[in-house]
Amino acid sequence: MPRSIAPASGSRRATNVTLPETLLREARDLGINLSQACERGLAAEVASLRRQRWLEQNQDAIQSYNEQVAQNGLPLAAYRQF
Repeated sequence: MPRSIAPASGSRRATNVTLPETLLREARDLGINLSQACERGLAAEVASLRRQRWLEQNQDAIQSYNEQVAQNGLPLAAYRQF
């Protein structure tokens, strides 16, 4: 699976972000830490895209494995205890 997102304790870099004025006002009124909220949202988006790309890149292998399981059952199924 793709590598994980860098931990929050890593180095930081200032950046500019443009947000809708009403959303920004509401977030500030609610006491939301904008840097943390943006970081969480961006980390979630990066993880989602990495997952999607990994699935696309490995689609043939996943399909092949699923077909093998459909034809032959799960590997070591005889040893499974339910």
